Amino acid sequence: MSSPVPATARITALDVLDVRFPTSEELDGSDAMNPEPDYSAAYVILRTDAGDGLEGHALAFTTGRGNDAQAAAIATLAPHVVGLSVAEVCADLGAFARTLIHDPQLRWLGPEKGAIHMATGAVVNAAWDLAAKRAGKPVWRLLSEMTPEELVAQVDFRWLSDALTPEEALEILRRAEPGREERTARLLERGYPAYTTSPGWLGYSDEKLARLAREAVADGFTQIKLKVGASLEDDVRRLRTARETVGDGIRIAVDANQRWDVQPAIDWMRALAPYDPYWIEEPTSPDDILGHLAVRRALSPIKVATGEHVANRVVFKQFLQAGAVDIVQIDSARVGGVNENIAILLLAAKFGVPVCPHAGGVGLCEMVQHLSMFDYVAVSGTLEDRVIEYVDHLHEHFVDPVRIVEGHYLAPTRPGLGAQMHQATLKEYAYPDGPVWTARV
Repeated sequence: MSSPVPATARITALDVLDVRFPTSEELDGSDAMNPEPDYSAAYVILRTDAGDGLEGHALAFTTGRGNDAQAAAIATLAPHVVGLSVAEVCADLGAFARTLIHDPQLRWLGPEKGAIHMATGAVVNAAWDLAAKRAGKPVWRLLSEMTPEELVAQVDFRWLSDALTPEEALEILRRAEPGREERTARLLERGYPAYTTSPGWLGYSDEKLARLAREAVADGFTQIKLKVGASLEDDVRRLRTARETVGDGIRIAVDANQRWDVQPAIDWMRALAPYDPYWIEEPTSPDDILGHLAVRRALSPIKVATGEHVANRVVFKQFLQAGAVDIVQIDSARVGGVNENIAILLLAAKFGVPVCPHAGGVGLCEMVQHLSMFDYVAVSGTLEDRVIEYVDHLHEHFVDPVRIVEGHYLAPTRPGLGAQMHQATLKEYAYPDGPVWTARV
């Protein structure tokens, strides 16, 4: 049931909190470009006077000090948001997103890239959380029950029409309409396939890698991922260890986190090829479309995946037009929020490229599962070669944490986007004055 919200209800505040977790102590999240990350959230709360504690929660993910810039960028958006009608925002989230993105002075900082665009995404996602709670539905169901026309209205087609027109988007969505109910039932019964990166952090010992890989297979995962890129000798050994541990029937993806230039990426991956890596993720700069294309051509049948650091829908469009990626990796906190991710899902469907989201981090699993489930129900209509990344970190801090059973994300049933943290967590991990951090001084 939806919450009764007075017609006069307004957004009364946009609060931004700096929340950081000391994951660097165990090297959780470590990779070739982030050797000692502290997983962090520039955390957004849209407060209202609607009663019953109706609020919108979301976050932008960083690896520590990035919160300084990210939180400041989010705060600059408050004048665009505070005072708006809750009913009007929830009734037209597409217009709300475009209002934030098209601010002529803030656009000068992008346009549509960097900290200011991620800030927009955090606020837009908080508005979707607010709207879904108001409707009494999880975001994936709110989206999946919209008409094709309503969904197309969420998308900003500026700079996309050479690759995807509103008419083509409508056709994609209408084609998926007939099976929506069956796919929704399938999600509620079985969930959405996942893969795990938990065994593969670069700072882990070979023994820990092997133990966690065995546990992942026992838990029902059919794909794991290893970080690579610091030492070729170490990567050969680690990938060999992983392959010997899980056998030939389990996919092993590898992730370089943008470590290499183009030719080193090709040479490095050829050295790892005997261990049958399924994909190489972020082999080079996320802005280098032609570089990814060169890597893809040289390494086939190893797939090329990228997306977690792609700035916006226009760059995704060009990756797809160029045939430079085999796997599109959306991120719930990188681009301009749910609306821009709808555009990217539609682009991927147009070009027939699977979407396997980046997650992990803090809150990313909770948020991005909604996008994949919506994609399955209402856009692509398929689970073929689709998996959502899963990392077993920090879920206990969320009011509605992800649930993984037999290597699948179980479909959320609680209203919202899933990004809301417990009040105790917001106090304990507040930076720099929360007790978790003052105890470390």
